Amino acid sequence: MARACPRTLYTPGPVSAFTTRWLIRFGYDGAAYHGWARQPGLRTVEGQVLRAVVRRGIAPSALSARIGVASRTDRGVSAVGNALTLTSFFSPTALLRALNGAEPDIAFTAATAVPESFRVRAAIRRVYRYFQPADAHDFHEWQEAARRFSGPIDVRSFGRALPAGAPVWRTVESVIVTPRPGGAVVEVRAPSFVWGMVRKIVAALREVETGRISIDRLDAALHGRTRLTLPMAEPEFLVLWDVEYALAWEHHWTGPNRHQLAYEKSTRDNLWARREVLDAFSTMAVPTGE
Repeated sequence: MARACPRTLYTPGPVSAFTTRWLIRFGYDGAAYHGWARQPGLRTVEGQVLRAVVRRGIAPSALSARIGVASRTDRGVSAVGNALTLTSFFSPTALLRALNGAEPDIAFTAATAVPESFRVRAAIRRVYRYFQPADAHDFHEWQEAARRFSGPIDVRSFGRALPAGAPVWRTVESVIVTPRPGGAVVEVRAPSFVWGMVRKIVAALREVETGRISIDRLDAALHGRTRLTLPMAEPEFLVLWDVEYALAWEHHWTGPNRHQLAYEKSTRDNLWARREVLDAFSTMAVPTGE
């Protein structure tokens, strides 16, 4: 039998003498994080989650929680529907309440019990959205290029740290560009991604629009006949929108709590103030010399 959870300064509610393996849906504002993975001296999502697990008694130690994550996002990238697994004595209600007390810019929204053999990275589908500001782009050209990303593609041109030899194939379900007032949303759906893939796909759409890469060259790269040298689109506009599994979410967070509400209000207030400042700069009269 597992031993009892140690006493902490936080009293979450009911705990069990036995542990449960949980799959948890969570999201975060990536602006203040150096990505998911722990890095010495830097604020990361994984680091804050592990800290909360120990401080709030969710598991006896970070090691015993055995945290796994569906997708490791880069610095500045946000998430709405990432997923992680962890082991805890807590009931689902207590677990979600404790996790949501960790950081106001991380929200844990749902949980479901899974077997020990469950693999968090074995998702059916991942969905990313890239929010591209208008910047005088011709999004009709983006839509034409985006349609080429369907089915098996060679991702050597669209990923980082990949071998240069034989093609590396991944299946992309769709890349859809949807214009909106002020910009467009690029949604990329696929079972799995290589490092930097969405940001390089967005960069490819930009390159086709400017004429630096032709549709024929893009097709050749997608089919493994050539390789492109592409920059990385900015991370701040990228959001991991969803990670999908063949199961239902059994328990849902009823928040937000007061710390999350305060963070949301403060962030929205700051955005409003910055917009007003930028508007003032853009309309400021230029002094004329005498």
